[in-house]
Amino acid sequence: FVEWVKDDHLTLEVNLDYWGGRAYVDKLIFRSIPDPSVRLIELEKGSIDSMEYPNADDLERIKNNPNLYIQEAPGLNVGYLAMNMGEDTPGFEKPFGDVRVRKAIAHAINKPEIVEYLFQGTALLAKNPIPPIMWSYNDAIEDYEYNPEKAIELLKEAGYPNGFETTFWVMPVSRPYMFDPPKIAEAIQADLEAVGIKANIYSVEWGTYLQETEAGKHPMCMLGWTGDNGDPDNFIYVLLDKDAAIVGSAGNVAFYRNDELHDILIKAQRTYDMAERTALYEKAQEIIHADVPWVPIAHAKVFMVFKKNVRGFVMYPTERKFFNTVSIEQE
Repeated sequence: FVEWVKDDHLTLEVNLDYWGGRAYVDKLIFRSIPDPSVRLIELEKGSIDSMEYPNADDLERIKNNPNLYIQEAPGLNVGYLAMNMGEDTPGFEKPFGDVRVRKAIAHAINKPEIVEYLFQGTALLAKNPIPPIMWSYNDAIEDYEYNPEKAIELLKEAGYPNGFETTFWVMPVSRPYMFDPPKIAEAIQADLEAVGIKANIYSVEWGTYLQETEAGKHPMCMLGWTGDNGDPDNFIYVLLDKDAAIVGSAGNVAFYRNDELHDILIKAQRTYDMAERTALYEKAQEIIHADVPWVPIAHAKVFMVFKKNVRGFVMYPTERKFFNTVSIEQE
């Protein structure tokens, strides 16, 4: 470690005493550049050697640049819209306590169009909280199809024939599971407006956004997750169990609390029988699907872009990054 300047850069230098052998590069500088378009400009200028999370709109431009190349891998992630069900939270609004409203929102959002035109083929449409590359993924679940008429019908049944107004919290930065949150949010906003729900977009600085969604200040928010490992517990328990719905430190920002789900997840944690664990997590996904605390949006591929003289980087679905194998050839 050399230095860290908040919101600017982090500098590391080679550890000559590392047991695994000397790294190829002497120094690493991680620059903070929140806007992916600006990151790409810096890469094209040559002021940086690599970047993560390019905009989907920029992928063709990158591919056509002979001085750059892309690495990609399936993403162990999910991007989602969470509806705050926690009556004990400051952001709770009555409509989101009704499963018919949550189902209406699921039917109102045109996920196929979002994935096709905004992710531009860089993601899979999501219907479950875990990605399809993960064991125990329940593919038998049928997603809530895009059906605005059904959404309007459900809103009427729930007592909202004219819809309602709410605030939609939107991430200010791109993440591996969500390339361009503001643009995706605008598409969702338009879909909701078409069924009578006026969703006013709200955003704050990323650190504040995380703190305030953990505190439950939102009625509805956009977020996502990249897995730390290949176990479904790292998604379902961490993001949707009642143990994670603690106001002020919530991983479960839907503040969804289901006792049956909790019992299943604890049982799955305590058994070594993989067939039993698989069945338990498949059941857990069915319960979550029925209760609709989220609208899962997409499972995105993960991308890194490099100058052509950078070699040796290995992509991992968990987004862990190791630079001891990376070298830079003389141009």
